[in-house]
Amino acid sequence: MSEYAYCALLLHAAKKEINEENVTKVLEAAGIQVDQAKVKALVESLKNVNIDEVLKEAAIESATPAAEEKKEEKKKEEKEKGLEEATAGLEALFG
Repeated sequence: MSEYAYCALLLHAAKKEINEENVTKVLEAAGIQVDQAKVKALVESLKNVNIDEVLKEAAIESATPAAEEKKEEKKKEEKEKGLEEATAGLEALFG
């Protein structure tokens, strides 16, 4: 079913209407055996969907974990640096 979703994204990117005819043409051009029931389901399910908004939300959601990971990495690096400095300080006292 993913090829149907990719087809819809391709049509959207090309600023073409996502309808049964266009979906069928794209899938056939790609050499995919078209299941008209899946085509109808895809077109119907996307009827009231703002694809730009969905893509925007998905991008934000995928970027958020990366930003959180960077914060965690920075905290870890700062903690390790602090530990190294503390160790160096102790070595100076007893060295």
